[in-house]
Amino acid sequence: MPITNQEVLDYGLLGRLYEDDYFPDHVLDKGVAILTRLCERIQDDPPADLEALYALTQAAVEEFNNLEAEFDAAGSEIETVAREEIGEAFTIIAQAYGYPDADDEELIAGRNW
Repeated sequence: MPITNQEVLDYGLLGRLYEDDYFPDHVLDKGVAILTRLCERIQDDPPADLEALYALTQAAVEEFNNLEAEFDAAGSEIETVAREEIGEAFTIIAQAYGYPDADDEELIAGRNW
């Protein structure tokens, strides 16, 4: 199921990173796919509460943790700019899907980046 939330669509997941040649597009594409799957999961079966939302975001964070090696292999890394952009994407997604009280840090807890 494609993303239907207009706020998320307008945001443009990881858009700032695509503008910087330091971040390889083929790895960013995998990051966007992770975030897209997160949106689809929220759309398909909206979490009943923040704890359920955090369970979904933690699964997505684990997938991002696994991308670190691919960034490294491409001569890049999830550094400050990327960390901020990825974290912001999780926050935007939570807010767009009706979880304005989600804690920014809790959304991405468990990250290795």
